[in-house]
Amino acid sequence: MTIAGPLGPSLAPAIRGNRSLLQLLKPIANWYANVSGYRKVGLKYDDLLVEERPDVQRALERLTPREAYDRAYRFKRASHCSVLHDVLPKDQWTKPEEDVRYLKPHVQEVEREDIERRKWDNIAVSRRR
Repeated sequence: MTIAGPLGPSLAPAIRGNRSLLQLLKPIANWYANVSGYRKVGLKYDDLLVEERPDVQRALERLTPREAYDRAYRFKRASHCSVLHDVLPKDQWTKPEEDVRYLKPHVQEVEREDIERRKWDNIAVSRRR
């Protein structure tokens, strides 16, 4: 079981493995996601990742043109809501079933590549005499 990963520490694998703990914490997690407000302005959870990190930058470059366009549009709508100090109409909020982790697989792939690169880059070259 991995607790710390490229996206930070996570207890999600342990919680998903325990059905009673999942049933206990799932309503709290849904409540927290609704209270945080990012869905009310049309954003998805992966839109909240810090873009300045190098692994996230490389993952963003791997998005399909459609995903990149959708992400830019969500940011434009959210900034418009921020300027107006308002939220979107309720029918335009991001629904929980639409809030999928579209960037997480790319970030994890970049992290796996970095780990593999570190394994291969530590080869010491010595001169034969």
